[in-house]
Amino acid sequence: MNSASWVLLALFLALLGLFAWPLGRWIAALCDGRLPRWMLRVETPLFRLAGVQPDASMGWRGYAMALLAFNALGALVLYGLQRLQGALPLNPTGMGAVSPDSAFNTAVSFVANTNWQGYAGESTMSHLTQMLGLSVQNFLSAATGIAVAFALARGFAPRGRRTPDEPAGRIGNLWSDLVRITLWLLLPLAFVIALLLAGQGVVQSFAPSITVAPLETLNAATQTITTGPVASQEAIKMLGTNGGGFFNANSAHPFENPTALSNLVQMLAIFLIPAALCFAFGRVVGDTRQGWALLAAMTVMFVVAVVALTGAEAAGNPILAALGVDQAASAWQAGGNMEGKELRFGIGASSLFAVITTAASCGAVNAMHDAFTPLGGMVPMVLMQLGEVVFGGVGAGLYGMLVFAILAVFIAGLMIGRTPEYLGKKIEVQEMKLVSIAILVTPLLVLLGTAVAVSTGAGRAGIANPGAHGFSEVLYALSSAANNNGSAFAGLSANTPFYNALLAVAMWLGRFGVIVPVLAIAGALAAKKRLPVTAGTLPTHGPLFVGLLIGTVLLVGLLNYVPALALGPVVEHLILWK
Repeated sequence: MNSASWVLLALFLALLGLFAWPLGRWIAALCDGRLPRWMLRVETPLFRLAGVQPDASMGWRGYAMALLAFNALGALVLYGLQRLQGALPLNPTGMGAVSPDSAFNTAVSFVANTNWQGYAGESTMSHLTQMLGLSVQNFLSAATGIAVAFALARGFAPRGRRTPDEPAGRIGNLWSDLVRITLWLLLPLAFVIALLLAGQGVVQSFAPSITVAPLETLNAATQTITTGPVASQEAIKMLGTNGGGFFNANSAHPFENPTALSNLVQMLAIFLIPAALCFAFGRVVGDTRQGWALLAAMTVMFVVAVVALTGAEAAGNPILAALGVDQAASAWQAGGNMEGKELRFGIGASSLFAVITTAASCGAVNAMHDAFTPLGGMVPMVLMQLGEVVFGGVGAGLYGMLVFAILAVFIAGLMIGRTPEYLGKKIEVQEMKLVSIAILVTPLLVLLGTAVAVSTGAGRAGIANPGAHGFSEVLYALSSAANNNGSAFAGLSANTPFYNALLAVAMWLGRFGVIVPVLAIAGALAAKKRLPVTAGTLPTHGPLFVGLLIGTVLLVGLLNYVPALALGPVVEHLILWK
């Protein structure tokens, strides 16, 4: 990394901490229901209209069933919008119905907070589908993840029952959580970010297109460029770690991400809520040091990933170097592999963006990951395979890291022969079974899905690049789908009935196959009394625990994938640098 890359990384982390700390206080208040009276007065008619009692706390089973039903209904609505968009308004270019398999994949994708896109958005989705379907699910899928994080935080909270007659094991009310997260967190932040992006030149219009005169007129005197309500969708796309772009080029498109400042705003928006949730967790459980410990573990792994990816891309392509191709362009790029990267961002900003979007399960891209060097492309792949816990998706990063924290204290308990406990709650057989399920769901989906894809004719038909890189493309796609990221190696032709179905199953099970056991853990912990701290209690807020947590994430989360990584990016790297 050159000095410019270090400055950009330091600036990003400083601004992130500056904005996330106060936001964490507000998120903790939302979790605890400590809202100003005027907000409660705004909420009251909404809850009455829906027949919801916001203070009626649910058990984990009721919470989980309501969450699954709510998201299944959202998937059906989004599927219907895509299939009927040809007969619906706000379709200025007359786009027809989306094919059944693509509509099914997209509906599952946006509901699962994955936003995998096997289509070109500007030529496939009408304005109504973009706004009423995709943008709405960007809010609701993000709110779902944060609500699950709230439920797990309440399981660790010391306050126990809210009222004497409330049954044990209650983790909150899903409907009040979804309303408050959407109304008082996501909407205001998305509005502010949309204004910032529009001020930088991100398009916000109902016009179908604009006609411009290109600088080069070899083939045509004019060029037609699609426009639409981009800034509003871009804001929640980043803030909710969704990632689905209005345009096929995503955040590499100048109408989505025109300047260095808009690029910085988008990167901050991706990490803002995941970082703030760490601070909020510390306040909810009554010990702010716990939130700092989680944030420290995430930050260490994040910085290591940025250094590794930037270094791999700065090393360049040895084949081009042997041909005498000058890959240096400016101080911001300082040579290296510029293939697939925008000149206005260069290697430093492109590498930082790639780490942020895959660490946070966002999936937005401002560079072509398929054009990265083999080891450079492996870094985003590994970040996804860790289980979206390096900051992670909104809500998903926190509850994913807490699952690993429970595993870490269990391992520590085995070392000293003591019943493990975390934040005063005993970790027993039931919790460890649920932790095992939550951790093993995504590796099973990724590895089994990759095996099915490379061993069947329909799966191999989509591979454009044979050999190790083609295998990497399939492994990346399944890693992205099962871990709800949404980015892709572009060489894989995935908009086929086979891949649309396979990836949709991976996305749904990768999302809710983890959420359900996490909610079960929350219910089990909420039913337990909090134990007092003793001399034998493992401190879970210091450097020792941070190191133990990082080691647990790397050993348990990554070892499952080592053979697959060796067959893909590692082999490709050895071939390239032989």
